[in-house]
Amino acid sequence: MQVKIATSWQTQLEAEFNKPYFKSLTDFIKLEVAEKKVIYPPGNKIFSAFDHCGFEQLKVVILGQDPYHAPSQANGLCFSVNDGIPKPPSLINIFKELNSDLDIAIPESGNLERWAKQGILLLNSTLTVRANQAGSHQNQGWETFTDAVIKHISEKKEKIVFILWGSYAQKKGLVIDSNKHLILKSAHPSPLSAHNGFWGNKHFSKCNNYLKSNNITEIIW
Repeated sequence: MQVKIATSWQTQLEAEFNKPYFKSLTDFIKLEVAEKKVIYPPGNKIFSAFDHCGFEQLKVVILGQDPYHAPSQANGLCFSVNDGIPKPPSLINIFKELNSDLDIAIPESGNLERWAKQGILLLNSTLTVRANQAGSHQNQGWETFTDAVIKHISEKKEKIVFILWGSYAQKKGLVIDSNKHLILKSAHPSPLSAHNGFWGNKHFSKCNNYLKSNNITEIIW
Protein backbone atom coordinates (compact mmCIF):
# COMPACT_ATOMS: atom_id res chain seq x y z
CA MET A 1 0.00 0.00 0.00
CA GLN A 2 1.59 3.21 -1.17
CA VAL A 3 0.74 6.04 1.21
CA LYS A 4 -1.00 8.81 -0.71
CA ILE A 5 -1.89 11.49 1.77
CA ALA A 6 -2.25 15.26 1.62
CA THR A 7 1.11 17.04 1.50
CA SER A 8 0.58 18.95 4.76
CA TRP A 9 0.09 15.66 6.62
CA GLN A 10 2.84 13.84 4.73
CA THR A 11 5.30 16.34 6.17
CA GLN A 12 3.91 15.98 9.69
CA LEU A 13 3.65 12.18 9.75
CA GLU A 14 6.58 11.08 7.62
CA ALA A 15 8.37 9.55 10.61
CA GLU A 16 5.39 7.22 11.24
CA PHE A 17 5.36 5.95 7.65
CA ASN A 18 8.98 4.86 8.05
CA LYS A 19 8.49 2.84 11.23
CA PRO A 20 8.49 -1.00 11.22
CA TYR A 21 4.87 -1.27 12.41
CA PHE A 22 3.68 0.74 9.43
CA LYS A 23 5.56 -1.50 7.01
CA SER A 24 3.89 -4.52 8.65
CA LEU A 25 0.53 -2.81 8.29
CA THR A 26 1.25 -2.10 4.62
CA ASP A 27 2.21 -5.73 4.06
CA PHE A 28 -1.03 -6.85 5.73
CA ILE A 29 -3.16 -4.64 3.46
CA LYS A 30 -1.22 -5.81 0.38
CA LEU A 31 -1.87 -9.43 1.33
CA GLU A 32 -5.59 -8.75 1.77
CA VAL A 33 -5.67 -7.24 -1.72
CA ALA A 34 -3.61 -10.10 -3.18
CA GLU A 35 -6.10 -12.56 -1.70
CA LYS A 36 -8.87 -10.56 -3.42
CA LYS A 37 -10.50 -9.50 -0.18
CA VAL A 38 -12.90 -6.60 -0.59
CA ILE A 39 -11.73 -3.73 1.60
CA TYR A 40 -13.54 -0.57 2.63
CA PRO A 41 -13.16 2.27 2.06
CA PRO A 42 -11.70 2.08 -1.48
CA GLY A 43 -7.93 2.58 -1.65
CA ASN A 44 -8.14 6.19 -2.77
CA LYS A 45 -10.41 7.02 0.21
CA ILE A 46 -8.37 5.43 3.02
CA PHE A 47 -6.78 8.76 3.96
CA SER A 48 -9.79 10.93 3.09
CA ALA A 49 -9.96 12.36 6.61
CA PHE A 50 -6.53 13.91 6.03
CA ASP A 51 -7.09 14.81 2.38
CA HIS A 52 -10.20 16.89 3.14
CA CYS A 53 -8.75 18.61 6.22
CA GLY A 54 -5.23 20.00 5.96
CA PHE A 55 -3.00 20.17 9.03
CA GLU A 56 -2.87 23.97 8.92
CA GLN A 57 -6.66 24.28 8.69
CA LEU A 58 -7.37 21.85 11.53
CA LYS A 59 -9.80 23.09 14.20
CA VAL A 60 -11.71 20.05 15.44
CA VAL A 61 -11.07 16.30 15.78
CA ILE A 62 -13.94 13.82 16.02
CA LEU A 63 -12.87 10.27 16.81
CA GLY A 64 -14.61 7.17 15.51
CA GLN A 65 -13.63 3.50 15.66
CA ASP A 66 -13.99 1.39 12.48
CA PRO A 67 -15.11 2.24 8.96
CA TYR A 68 -18.56 0.98 7.95
CA HIS A 69 -18.24 -2.51 6.48
CA ALA A 70 -21.33 -2.72 4.25
CA PRO A 71 -21.10 -1.96 0.51
CA SER A 72 -20.88 1.69 -0.59
CA GLN A 73 -21.05 3.13 2.95
CA ALA A 74 -17.49 4.00 4.01
CA ASN A 75 -15.88 7.10 2.52
CA GLY A 76 -12.89 7.49 4.82
CA LEU A 77 -14.54 9.93 7.24
CA CYS A 78 -15.78 8.66 10.61
CA PHE A 79 -19.58 8.46 10.99
CA SER A 80 -19.96 9.65 7.36
CA VAL A 81 -21.55 7.78 4.46
CA ASN A 82 -21.55 8.42 0.73
CA ASP A 83 -24.28 10.50 -0.87
CA GLY A 84 -27.44 8.52 -1.51
CA ILE A 85 -26.70 5.93 1.19
CA PRO A 86 -29.18 5.62 4.10
CA LYS A 87 -27.86 7.21 7.27
CA PRO A 88 -26.74 4.65 9.91
CA PRO A 89 -28.34 4.90 13.38
CA SER A 90 -25.41 6.68 15.08
CA LEU A 91 -25.30 9.32 12.37
CA ILE A 92 -29.06 9.84 12.62
CA ASN A 93 -28.61 10.47 16.35
CA ILE A 94 -25.72 12.90 15.70
CA PHE A 95 -27.99 14.91 13.41
CA LYS A 96 -30.83 14.78 15.95
CA GLU A 97 -28.56 16.19 18.66
CA LEU A 98 -27.33 18.85 16.24
CA ASN A 99 -30.94 19.79 15.53
CA SER A 100 -31.73 19.96 19.24
CA ASP A 101 -28.60 21.95 20.05
CA LEU A 102 -28.49 24.49 17.23
CA ASP A 103 -31.89 24.09 15.55
CA ILE A 104 -30.21 22.97 12.34
CA ALA A 105 -32.40 20.96 10.00
CA ILE A 106 -31.38 17.32 9.60
CA PRO A 107 -29.58 17.13 6.23
CA GLU A 108 -30.69 14.84 3.46
CA SER A 109 -27.19 13.44 2.91
CA GLY A 110 -25.03 11.70 5.50
CA ASN A 111 -21.84 12.72 3.71
CA LEU A 112 -19.78 14.79 6.15
CA GLU A 113 -17.23 16.09 3.66
CA ARG A 114 -18.68 19.57 4.22
CA TRP A 115 -17.55 19.33 7.87
CA ALA A 116 -14.09 18.04 6.96
CA LYS A 117 -13.49 20.86 4.51
CA GLN A 118 -14.07 23.37 7.32
CA GLY A 119 -11.24 21.96 9.43
CA ILE A 120 -12.75 18.90 11.13
CA LEU A 121 -10.59 15.77 11.12
CA LEU A 122 -13.11 12.91 11.08
CA LEU A 123 -10.69 10.23 12.21
CA ASN A 124 -11.43 6.55 12.62
CA SER A 125 -9.09 4.57 14.87
CA THR A 126 -8.82 1.87 12.19
CA LEU A 127 -8.76 3.17 8.64
CA THR A 128 -9.74 -0.01 6.77
CA VAL A 129 -12.01 -3.02 7.22
CA ARG A 130 -12.82 -6.21 5.31
CA ALA A 131 -16.26 -6.22 3.68
CA ASN A 132 -19.01 -7.41 6.02
CA GLN A 133 -16.54 -8.24 8.82
CA ALA A 134 -16.60 -5.60 11.54
CA GLY A 135 -13.27 -5.11 13.29
CA SER A 136 -11.42 -7.33 10.83
CA HIS A 137 -8.49 -4.92 10.47
CA GLN A 138 -8.09 -4.09 14.13
CA ASN A 139 -4.75 -4.73 15.88
CA GLN A 140 -2.76 -4.64 12.65
CA GLY A 141 -1.13 -1.25 13.22
CA TRP A 142 -3.80 1.31 12.41
CA GLU A 143 -4.45 2.08 16.09
CA THR A 144 -0.75 2.78 16.63
CA PHE A 145 -0.80 5.15 13.68
CA THR A 146 -3.91 7.04 14.75
CA ASP A 147 -2.65 7.26 18.35
CA ALA A 148 0.46 8.93 16.94
CA VAL A 149 -1.71 11.31 14.89
CA ILE A 150 -3.66 12.40 17.98
CA LYS A 151 -0.50 12.84 20.04
CA HIS A 152 1.14 14.84 17.24
CA ILE A 153 -1.85 17.15 16.93
CA SER A 154 -1.93 17.66 20.70
CA GLU A 155 1.77 18.53 20.79
CA LYS A 156 2.06 20.65 17.64
CA LYS A 157 -1.26 22.52 17.63
CA GLU A 158 -3.15 24.72 20.10
CA LYS A 159 -6.83 25.33 20.80
CA ILE A 160 -8.12 22.26 18.97
CA VAL A 161 -11.54 20.90 19.96
CA PHE A 162 -11.44 17.12 20.49
CA ILE A 163 -14.89 15.48 20.48
CA LEU A 164 -14.80 12.06 22.13
CA TRP A 165 -18.04 10.07 22.02
CA GLY A 166 -17.99 6.81 23.97
CA SER A 167 -15.45 5.05 26.17
CA TYR A 168 -13.31 3.85 23.26
CA ALA A 169 -12.69 7.38 21.96
CA GLN A 170 -12.15 8.68 25.47
CA LYS A 171 -9.44 6.11 26.19
CA LYS A 172 -7.80 6.93 22.87
CA GLY A 173 -7.85 10.59 23.82
CA LEU A 174 -5.83 10.18 27.02
CA VAL A 175 -2.74 11.54 25.23
CA ILE A 176 -4.41 14.91 24.59
CA ASP A 177 -3.11 17.90 26.60
CA SER A 178 -6.23 19.38 28.20
CA ASN A 179 -4.33 22.56 29.11
CA LYS A 180 -3.91 23.43 25.41
CA HIS A 181 -7.13 22.08 23.93
CA LEU A 182 -10.84 21.65 24.63
CA ILE A 183 -11.90 18.04 25.21
CA LEU A 184 -15.62 17.30 24.94
CA LYS A 185 -16.75 13.89 26.19
CA SER A 186 -20.09 12.09 26.30
CA ALA A 187 -21.70 8.74 25.65
CA HIS A 188 -21.58 7.36 22.11
CA PRO A 189 -24.40 8.32 19.72
CA SER A 190 -25.27 4.67 19.09
CA PRO A 191 -28.91 3.84 19.95
CA LEU A 192 -27.50 1.42 22.53
CA SER A 193 -25.83 4.19 24.54
CA ALA A 194 -27.13 7.62 23.47
CA HIS A 195 -29.49 7.74 26.47
CA ASN A 196 -26.45 7.59 28.81
CA GLY A 197 -25.47 11.20 28.13
CA PHE A 198 -25.18 11.79 24.41
CA TRP A 199 -28.58 13.46 24.27
CA GLY A 200 -28.27 17.05 25.40
CA ASN A 201 -24.45 17.15 25.39
CA LYS A 202 -24.58 20.32 23.24
CA HIS A 203 -21.14 19.57 21.84
CA PHE A 204 -21.81 21.47 18.63
CA SER A 205 -22.58 24.76 20.34
CA LYS A 206 -19.82 24.22 22.93
CA CYS A 207 -17.35 23.65 20.11
CA ASN A 208 -18.35 26.83 18.32
CA ASN A 209 -18.37 28.88 21.52
CA TYR A 210 -14.79 27.78 22.21
CA LEU A 211 -13.65 28.57 18.66
CA LYS A 212 -15.34 31.97 18.77
CA SER A 213 -13.80 32.80 22.15
CA ASN A 214 -10.37 32.13 20.63
CA ASN A 215 -11.03 34.18 17.48
CA ILE A 216 -11.26 31.08 15.30
CA THR A 217 -13.93 30.85 12.60
CA GLU A 218 -16.86 28.76 13.81
CA ILE A 219 -18.04 25.59 12.09
CA ILE A 220 -21.12 25.79 9.87
CA TRP A 221 -22.62 22.51 11.00
